[in-house]
Amino acid sequence: MSFQKVLIANRGEIAVRAIRACHEMGIKAVAIYSDVDRDALHVRYADEAYPCGPPPAAESYLVGERILEIAKRCGAEAIHPGYGFLAENGDFSDLCEKEGVVFIGPPGDVMRSMGDKVTARQTMEKAGVPIVPGTTERLSDEAADRWIREVGPPVMVKASAGGGGKGMRLVRDESEIAQALARARSEAKASFGDDSLYVERFIEEPRHIEIQVLADGHGNAIHLGERECSIQRRHQKVIEEAPANGITEETRAKMGETAVAACKAVGYKGAGTCEFLMGADGKFYFLEMNTRVQVEHAITEEISGVDIVKAMIRVAAGEPLGIDQEDVRLSGHAIEARIYAEDPEKGFLPSPGQIVVYRPAGGIGVRVDSGVYQGARVTPHYDPMVAKLVTWGADRTEAIDRMRRALSEFVVKGIKTSIPFHRKVMSHPVFVAGTYDTGFVDEHMDGGMGEPEELGGERRVALMMAAIAAYSRDKERAERASSTVVGGGAAAPWTSFARRSQMRGMLL
Repeated sequence: MSFQKVLIANRGEIAVRAIRACHEMGIKAVAIYSDVDRDALHVRYADEAYPCGPPPAAESYLVGERILEIAKRCGAEAIHPGYGFLAENGDFSDLCEKEGVVFIGPPGDVMRSMGDKVTARQTMEKAGVPIVPGTTERLSDEAADRWIREVGPPVMVKASAGGGGKGMRLVRDESEIAQALARARSEAKASFGDDSLYVERFIEEPRHIEIQVLADGHGNAIHLGERECSIQRRHQKVIEEAPANGITEETRAKMGETAVAACKAVGYKGAGTCEFLMGADGKFYFLEMNTRVQVEHAITEEISGVDIVKAMIRVAAGEPLGIDQEDVRLSGHAIEARIYAEDPEKGFLPSPGQIVVYRPAGGIGVRVDSGVYQGARVTPHYDPMVAKLVTWGADRTEAIDRMRRALSEFVVKGIKTSIPFHRKVMSHPVFVAGTYDTGFVDEHMDGGMGEPEELGGERRVALMMAAIAAYSRDKERAERASSTVVGGGAAAPWTSFARRSQMRGMLL
């Protein structure tokens, strides 16, 4: 079976990435867009595009029933969810199956078993996969307090649902227990609608290592090596590289075998990632499994030569992977910098607005995955990623050199971006030496160029409201300016026509 038409249930760079894969495979790609994404790049690249609702994701990109109705109406046989939004929603996967539309990802029951961290820990423990020592059940505040006092800090309090660093708090002293539990539970409830928590031991000087896996419906599962994801701000990845630093071939093989065993334990199908924590002693522990394509999949593609998005589509169509573990050959080194619309000199405050100049880097060994263009608007409604800048080199030194060069070439004006932060990281001796762990940004970059230690809920909301207000004000000014009639003539329609013609020309 092969697909003729696939709907991409996402936006931004991952939607563009999936559309490109479809086009290379001779598949028509269908885009969806909220009201503010009408002129987005993924809409321009798609063969067809349909509105899905107002700007808030809960009223557009997260309305599974509406997206499925669009897919059926336009004749799409499958839906690619990308990452975020509905990508790890087991109920949506089930709904697609019920309505006869293929969900390009694992079955709903598999997502539920691995998406909930407590359930995943239980499953992995039964499969003999090493997990971080801790609880394997959801805890009340009283039970969590008792467990922490019995084993002693440091421990991590974690939300059992969701990811992205939300609902996590480090407890280094018993006096911090009550506040950590309250904050983690509140954030988990607000982010995932589920405030259940568990607790695990804190691994000192941890490294965040993940393994890319692929599995088909014919019993074949493989891994494509590991990625180092230890450069993080508030538990969120900002720079990744592959392969990881200083991992022995023995450890690499063992981690890969463990990840494949995890896949087989739950009957996994599609692309996924097993995340591990590695201690200073070299021991590694299963953290969680992301049942979707990862933001950082590009660096694995660069060193393996495997198109992960195409593999997902083929597997969903019932085809075998067509590659065995012994066929995997990793070559060189790749680094990814996530470029966000944030101001690193002001605590990484959001910087929505219109991109006045956009000139991405290029040249040998440089890849840019982006969902924006010159003249596009970055809105405060969604993830602020502008682009993923990826460099490849024959070795790590060359990859870093190319990243420095590419960052110096990358020009974005009209908004602030995180490029200055990335440039500082690439020149930091600890990063260059490759001896960092997940504490790098806090210990060596002052939390990210002077960011305050903690933004409370009210402060976070206030900053976001200010960003939305500024965005709305700038947009209104731009609309008023574009509608101004010069010299009594009908200048505005010609201006609009020229702008749209220019944008179409960019895509030829």
